[in-house]
Amino acid sequence: MDLKHSASGAVESGDNYIATSKSTDMITPKEKEIKANKASNAPAEGYKVYARRWAVLILFVFYSASNAMQWIQYTIINNIITRYYGISDKWVDWTSMIYMILYIPLIFPGSWFLDKVGLRITALVGIVGTCIGAWIKVFSVDPSLFYVSFIGQAIVALAQVCILSLPARLAAVWFGPDQVSSATSVGVFGNQLGVAIGFVLPPMLVPNSESLETVGKDLQMMFYLVAGLTSILLVLMVLFFQDKPPTPPSAAQETSQRLEGNAEQQVSFMQSLKNLMTNRNFIFLLLSYGINVGVFYAISTLLNPVVLKYYPGHEVDTGRIGLSIVLAGMLGSVVSGIVLDKTHKFKETTLAVYALSMVGMWIFTFTLDTGHIAVVYLTASLLGFFMTGYLPVGFEFGAELTFPEPEGTSSGLLNASAQTFGICFTLFYSELFYSYGDVPANVAMAVMLIVGTLITAATGSDLRRQNAQVVSANARASNAAGSSADGGVDNSVAVNP
Repeated sequence: MDLKHSASGAVESGDNYIATSKSTDMITPKEKEIKANKASNAPAEGYKVYARRWAVLILFVFYSASNAMQWIQYTIINNIITRYYGISDKWVDWTSMIYMILYIPLIFPGSWFLDKVGLRITALVGIVGTCIGAWIKVFSVDPSLFYVSFIGQAIVALAQVCILSLPARLAAVWFGPDQVSSATSVGVFGNQLGVAIGFVLPPMLVPNSESLETVGKDLQMMFYLVAGLTSILLVLMVLFFQDKPPTPPSAAQETSQRLEGNAEQQVSFMQSLKNLMTNRNFIFLLLSYGINVGVFYAISTLLNPVVLKYYPGHEVDTGRIGLSIVLAGMLGSVVSGIVLDKTHKFKETTLAVYALSMVGMWIFTFTLDTGHIAVVYLTASLLGFFMTGYLPVGFEFGAELTFPEPEGTSSGLLNASAQTFGICFTLFYSELFYSYGDVPANVAMAVMLIVGTLITAATGSDLRRQNAQVVSANARASNAAGSSADGGVDNSVAVNP
């Protein structure tokens, strides 16, 4: 391989190698931290990251967005869809809940599939399903063909099984230890970007017209636009989305790959599930994560009728408020990822973000009826910054608590918990809203977030992946010291699984 030296002395290759940054563990005792810092000065010959990782991550972001944008596609224009197809509000709500319902029974086979075939094949299956579902909707534009549209929505919902578990896995496989949390945040950003588009695009493309023929033409345009976009992404994914880099980017990933390649040490999928489900701290995280994301799903699904109750005729504003929630959440995700990478304080960050989500929910609840829609924009953005900003934090905390179990399995279980709570909370929120009004419904969700905050506070901080980095750094330091004493050079890497 053609190697060359940069001005800074870092080794680069013709394939755009970039040396990873040093790993630190902010939660270890001071003396261990000093040893780890010394160890990080030893040559990290075995751990390289590739510039192409950013192309893979960005492609995943748009792929994830193409699926997520269809989740809220119908409910954000609830009143228009019910009038065009002649169906009840409940059926429109089900176009959102079908995403949650189909994910739950498929999470285990989906996680097994990801572990067996890897990132590339899993992602390709997902984009093919998303594309097929989007094209089916193109042929559903007739007041009597809602069932065709629902079938298309169900296929897109099935495809999300090959998407939601990927961000943590992709970040661990491609990124170094000081970038993995930020990469996970960017991966989750794709889902949030899609939800944001789903909030704002349908009200713009399908305005509330008195003519059903006009509504039908607008729906046709929207469906064609989404189908065309997913088709382009399908081609790009086939051509450019790669499974993994030639060499592992970190000690933790090398350990995972070593276990996967060692038949004697490899843990079966069922054993991995058993390990996760007997991990007390992970069970607590499952509950708290499910509550937080479930509340977000419920609010997103019912946002249209809630806002229109106080601001009739503001369908476009409803979409923009949803957009504000998600855009603020994107910013929150990135900020949270950077904080985690810089401090490695997973428990503290998770608890702070969760508590602030709860505070944001209380503020949102009692500011809807101010008569100034700008206030709703502001409070919804505050809620979104913390509530959707919590998503990557939960993924990364889960990966830390469950290492060396596959990231796809732990994140898949977290998503399954979110879908389960999402279904329950959406049905509960809908019943309270239509029977008693928005205040009791929102107060119920705020109370749930209080419960989630208490569960988060009770969750232990067992950061196994960070400890693996420290053990590896100490081992490299010992090897380097031994080689110096013998007058030789030893570039081997020791990893304790």
